[in-house]
Amino acid sequence: MSWALPFFLPAVCVVSAHAQALTNDQPGAAISVDVRVVVLHVSVRNKKGGIVSGLQERNFSVEEDGQPQTIQAFHPEDIPVAVGRVVDNSGSMNTKRSDVTAAAVAFARSSNPSDEMFIVNFNEHATFSLPDTKLFSASPAELEDALLKPVPTGKTALYDAISAALAHLQKSSSERKVLVVISDGGDNASTHTLDQVLQDAGRSDVTIFTIGLFDEDDQDRNPRVLRRIARASGGEAFLPSVPAEAIQICEHIAKDIRTQYTISYSPSNQQFDAEYHAIKVSVTSDKGAKFQGRTRAGYIASPESNRAAPAAGGAPR
Repeated sequence: MSWALPFFLPAVCVVSAHAQALTNDQPGAAISVDVRVVVLHVSVRNKKGGIVSGLQERNFSVEEDGQPQTIQAFHPEDIPVAVGRVVDNSGSMNTKRSDVTAAAVAFARSSNPSDEMFIVNFNEHATFSLPDTKLFSASPAELEDALLKPVPTGKTALYDAISAALAHLQKSSSERKVLVVISDGGDNASTHTLDQVLQDAGRSDVTIFTIGLFDEDDQDRNPRVLRRIARASGGEAFLPSVPAEAIQICEHIAKDIRTQYTISYSPSNQQFDAEYHAIKVSVTSDKGAKFQGRTRAGYIASPESNRAAPAAGGAPR
């Protein structure tokens, strides 16, 4: 089995908290205060690549631009997640349809019963496949039914589908949000561009996992796009050697989500300066063993939007 693992960027969401206060010398006059908060979803591995569970806040330290930061909130491991699955149903995916469905069902069965899930099927159009009255579902049977509805055909609007799924995830109140994209990476029908999707992914609090399924003669295959989309969000890109491996990959992703740690901090530098801010997360056991903490590498504090924007090409080198 050969999975192509990506270059990791950390997963960061920067939000702006607004508060209003009254000044003592000007009763009734309001001032506005912007506070930048950075949220990180951290996967922790030991030297052999095994998942490390059971850690506490004291095991983590965060630096921004080389300066230590104070962790303000810490949530260990398995908390409910909002998950969108974006599934390519264009004509080029016809021969892989049974593997795609089996992988998506395996993911649902490996998830937390409290998770919120939805399906976006797409060819040249993106379609939300749950009943119109439902935004999310936790039922594997209902999700499987949603997957089985379409017949693979037509062109490919991958970027439109991801954009629609990112917007839909914002309707969830879950602290952790994830997209799992199954596609060959091609796009020949979207109104959105790749640059727009990368910007949206970098600014959002969503971690994107991509799974590339290709035939040897697949002219639409574009693994580079799948890597870039995953990297922009702090996620992973998987490129299995055969489509059947997608089942094991989905089970792996579900486990990874279950064992992430969520950390938030308010940077000591609160200027919205449009500069790139590098993040480093260090993880150490109580006995001093060093672990690998994977999360997004940094963000840009945009003065226009007061939200994170990805640096062009990822982290500066």
